[in-house]
Amino acid sequence: MARKRERGEGGLIRRAGCRYWYAQYYNQTGRQVRVSTKKESKEAAKGVLRRLMGEVERGAAPEIERKLRYADLRKLLLESYRDKGNKSLQVLSDGSETVWGLPKLDEFVGYSETNPGPPVARLFEIRDAFVEARRAENLSPSTINGSLRMLRRMLNLAYQKRLIAHPPYVELLQEAPPRDGFVELPQFEALVKNLPARFKPLAYFLYFCGTRKEEALAIEWSQVDLKEGVIELLRTQTKNKTPRFVPLPDMLINMLKKVKDKTGKVFDGEGLRREWEKACSAAGLGAREKREGRFDYKYSGLTIHDLRRSAVRNLISAGVAEKVAMEISGHKTRAVFDRYNIVSKKQILAAMRRVQDSENGANLVQNSLEAKPAIPQLTDKSVC
Repeated sequence: MARKRERGEGGLIRRAGCRYWYAQYYNQTGRQVRVSTKKESKEAAKGVLRRLMGEVERGAAPEIERKLRYADLRKLLLESYRDKGNKSLQVLSDGSETVWGLPKLDEFVGYSETNPGPPVARLFEIRDAFVEARRAENLSPSTINGSLRMLRRMLNLAYQKRLIAHPPYVELLQEAPPRDGFVELPQFEALVKNLPARFKPLAYFLYFCGTRKEEALAIEWSQVDLKEGVIELLRTQTKNKTPRFVPLPDMLINMLKKVKDKTGKVFDGEGLRREWEKACSAAGLGAREKREGRFDYKYSGLTIHDLRRSAVRNLISAGVAEKVAMEISGHKTRAVFDRYNIVSKKQILAAMRRVQDSENGANLVQNSLEAKPAIPQLTDKSVC
């Protein structure tokens, strides 16, 4: 009696009147697959069967991969953003969804509602051509990387769902170092003097509490407890989906107490960017240059996000424990927090003074002053 073939072994069959052998096996979902090997020789067909089954064992579904198009991976990407509730998912006026960095990728591969884009096999090869095209538009590495990250995430999702055979590798460009801007208290006070009154509470909140601007602008008055001096950020308002309490400084509590209508949003952000640039320019913290032939300005200098860096540095300088400072600012990882915890020259010099003022440091200094200088002993071989 012939042994029944095990489920994972696969086999070869040839239909009557057909010149080619067919490979029959089971994919990773347990579904039976039958495809033509395009081989007339049984030995050659066995080689194709072994290759196909090897790909399945590694987690790929070859027959699915051949049918995949850019549109399929794009759909996976948007579903992932939607399922995770990522705030970077944007809904356009026509109801369609997108993510920053994705439109440039859509444009490059020719994706549209009527064009599903290239097959997935070509997506492994477009990286260099895409980078070259974007560089020709004088885009920064960080902007180009935004699209490359979308491509990499698409392919990773397809691999995780075993739709493609091999894990992808999409190399990102080298970006400029992260910003290290911050502002000292006297500079901040000069800045606030030049801001319209309606933006001052927001500026104080960002500078002393270190929240993200988007988090601050989402706060409602119902979340504010002026008696306790704290604001409760909801899970839906924070970038990392973690609720937290943010303590308020006394000067901000006094400012908020004077607000008569305590309904709706707490902080005003309408037209903030333009007024911010004007205030920074007036305080010597930035510069606005008129663009030739245009009505707008090119700005360089302190950014609103630099207030977040300043807040983190101020918290640590004041002796607040790092874990508590991270809880206030909303940082989840130490690596990112360290990038914001910028050490100034003044702090470095102060650290050395504290060492010298310590008991051990004072003893070392005193000993060095009392010690007699050593006189080198000359020998016949000494060279003068």
